[in-house]
Amino acid sequence: MRDFMFWSALGFVGAVILASFFEWVLHRYVMHRPFLGFRYPFQAHALVHHRIFRADETYHLLREEDKHTIPMAWWNGPVLVLLCELPFLVVAWATHCWGLAAGSLLAFASYFATYEYLHWCMHLPRRRAVERSGVFFRLNGHHILHHRYMHKNFNVVLPLADWCLGTLLVRSRIAFPQPHGPAVPDLQPRLEPASRLRRLGRFLALCLTGVKSR
Repeated sequence: MRDFMFWSALGFVGAVILASFFEWVLHRYVMHRPFLGFRYPFQAHALVHHRIFRADETYHLLREEDKHTIPMAWWNGPVLVLLCELPFLVVAWATHCWGLAAGSLLAFASYFATYEYLHWCMHLPRRRAVERSGVFFRLNGHHILHHRYMHKNFNVVLPLADWCLGTLLVRSRIAFPQPHGPAVPDLQPRLEPASRLRRLGRFLALCLTGVKSR
């Protein structure tokens, strides 16, 4: 049992890291361009979702009939989770460490569910508890900048891959009419950027205190 828990924990941590890079690759190379003639994700995301939700006041849902364009189709989740899980299943089968498969499956399912929930809250804010957290505040700004610069900020849940692969953007390069709300940070360019230490301090403070309602 102890070995199972160890391999489950290892599988969970490894899967979360892998999920960030899988999300990045999927978002950049499949959802923002046709992939080997397969156009469905590109059509649904780049041509429809990004046309409706931009980096201005239309970032938040304006028309009820557009609500269905926020989440992915119901069958996308099981397919994506299975694709991510396959390598872990192969390793678990070869090594008989089934805890690896169990932990990774939990991580991939949780990652996808978190993606869908956060993405829903970002485009359809309702002053939920999660929207008052400092983590959501930063991730929301991260995603707004993706709608402004579609070649940046491909991660929604964990921007690890954006940071590692050079697509992380924390502020706009030029002034723009950004959306506003209690969970929307100031994304305008700064003439005198704050130091990394100060930005880290602000982020940690937000994580501890949350976002104040306006």
